Amino acid sequence: MSEVLSRNIPLVLGQSAFLIIDVQNFSCTPEGGEFTGKSASEMEAFDYYFQQLSTMVLPNIRRLQTACREAHIEVLFTVIESLTLDGRDRGLDYKITGFNVPKGSKDAQVINSVSPVSDEIVIPKTSSSVFISTNIDYLLRNLNCRHLIISGVLTDQCVESAVRDACDLNYLVTLVSDACATFTETRHRHSLETIKGYCRQCSTEELIREINDLI
Repeated sequence: MSEVLSRNIPLVLGQSAFLIIDVQNFSCTPEGGEFTGKSASEMEAFDYYFQQLSTMVLPNIRRLQTACREAHIEVLFTVIESLTLDGRDRGLDYKITGFNVPKGSKDAQVINSVSPVSDEIVIPKTSSSVFISTNIDYLLRNLNCRHLIISGVLTDQCVESAVRDACDLNYLVTLVSDACATFTETRHRHSLETIKGYCRQCSTEELIREINDLI
């Protein structure tokens, strides 16, 4: 029997992983380096983003982590983090943008509320797409991963880049739409619409039900 070709294929235990992108102090706390030097009035522009993180995205990521861990689905993290203190190894775009998260710094740490447990893998990256500046493809294949769940920030930047690249590398990608955030609702919705041809999209609730049905 030939394989069914579709993006809407449920997860398979032993062939799935959950990737959480850039949910770290640098980009997910008002004190993080991404917001250094911004005035109080400038920070008001990020009210929507931080509200989404605190009320929806982080609680949903925690729920997904619990469901995946109980089902023995691998949980992995990416963080923006240079391999050097001065960031000389960063990609050109990060140098132009001014992003440098020094190796081992507080900014490079996953935020406490969704932090790794045991020996869960944290992958430092120095480009928007984790598939460009790391060995994650090699790593996922070693983990026998075919189905990749993705959440994190920013929806229309690093998350979207990972979705597109994972799709082109023949992973079946599931984007959890209410476990991602970017700076405005318009940007978030536009990104989801733009990349729907590269992944299946579902809510946290829908995916947790699917995972629980596998156990």
